[in-house]
Amino acid sequence: MDLQLLAALVLGIATIVVIVLRTRLDAFFALLVAALVTGFVAGEPATKVIDAITTGFGSTLGSIGIVIGLGVGLGKILEVSGAADALAKAFVKALGKGREPWAMGGTGAVVSIPVFCDSGYVIMNPLARSIARRKRAGYVTLALALGCGMTLTHHLVPPTPGPLGVAGILGADLGGLVLAGLVFSLLLLPVVVLYARWMGPRLEDQLLPEVREAVYGKEQGLGQEQEGEERDPAAALGPPPEGAKPHRMSAWTAFLPLLVPLALIVANTVATALDQNAQNAVGDEKKYDPSPVAEALAFVGNPVVALLIGLVLAVYVLLPRWTTRTQVGGWLSEAAASAGLIILITGAGGALGEVLRASGVGDEMAETIASWSLPGVLVPFLIASLVRLAQGSGTVAMITAASVSAPLVSGLGISPLLAALACCAGSMVFSYFNDSYFWVVTRFTGLDGVAALKGWSGITTAVWLGSLPLLLVGSAVL
Repeated sequence: MDLQLLAALVLGIATIVVIVLRTRLDAFFALLVAALVTGFVAGEPATKVIDAITTGFGSTLGSIGIVIGLGVGLGKILEVSGAADALAKAFVKALGKGREPWAMGGTGAVVSIPVFCDSGYVIMNPLARSIARRKRAGYVTLALALGCGMTLTHHLVPPTPGPLGVAGILGADLGGLVLAGLVFSLLLLPVVVLYARWMGPRLEDQLLPEVREAVYGKEQGLGQEQEGEERDPAAALGPPPEGAKPHRMSAWTAFLPLLVPLALIVANTVATALDQNAQNAVGDEKKYDPSPVAEALAFVGNPVVALLIGLVLAVYVLLPRWTTRTQVGGWLSEAAASAGLIILITGAGGALGEVLRASGVGDEMAETIASWSLPGVLVPFLIASLVRLAQGSGTVAMITAASVSAPLVSGLGISPLLAALACCAGSMVFSYFNDSYFWVVTRFTGLDGVAALKGWSGITTAVWLGSLPLLLVGSAVL
């Protein structure tokens, strides 16, 4: 591998680590400085580096910035109305005590099949917070299980865009990849839960103060509520006016603003996948001409439109009629303020990823690993892993690995389906500073610095390691 590009990658990562862990500056600043260092060391012209930063920042926020803002607003209404608490009660009652991490991991896996991880995590995180609030402990465990459950199916199961593209590039059977991805996800879910249960309690006392307060309350703090004390979940609404009934709601009503946007996004994904399959255009946007039904569902099922609908439902269904416009505006303003830093950091992660792509670090690493003598299934797996480490995006990593591996599959002695699984599984490794989802999960979870690496980077690496023996077994079967 080109030593200059290797040095660019190493120094870029070192810059982030040093600034985040050893200075007073935050991750947003660290990511931007690292993008500059990486580009300059790689030998890119200054103007090209700046262009890559602004392009990466803009494109990342174009896809997820609005979703984060809307999702945080939806979460705030779920919180103040008591809806999140009603859902938590129903959830815990249905599953029984002690099974909450399994429930959150499984829920995340199901939600993330049709929904991008970032959007799904923002939508479902209030549920994890409410369950932890009722249990008076265990938020980190639940948040890690939820986030990594989403990672599994997002990386392994079509119709998420990455696996769809991999299947198209390698010529793998789409139905076979769906089934194999579901089997892998099911077998890896225990790894998610076990790691979350092991690491979560160790990180609970390292929660950022503002997140601890948001989850457990300002006065009591972590684990200090009395066992017999019942908190009013809708206290933020204030006392009802004279003659009005106390505000109460069922779990089904509480779930409606979450269910409708998720159902719309699912309908969009399924309709598009079926329509592309009918036209023989899976993974090929140039050949695909959407039908009127698929086009209509693509509009209402776009995460931005779907969450707009969910937010409107939350305001008009979850809140009592006597809630004032000023109250609602205040809550949404609080939500926007809390979303601001998350949005900036997410965009900066996209900027670094774009610089790494534009400088050619990812492509260079992929070509280098492809030239090594390895067991067939490990070639696409390691290409995807190294590209993921280099530029952060799991989708880009698996697509790059599939593109590099496509001409090698027959010579490696593996099936296109196995190669596709290897590309998808390899892209899960060590989510860290250059991955926008890292910042979404760690900021919402309230982990920073070393705690964020132990929690989120650790759990994604655990499922990556867990997928390796599954691939080796699969190579004997597929």
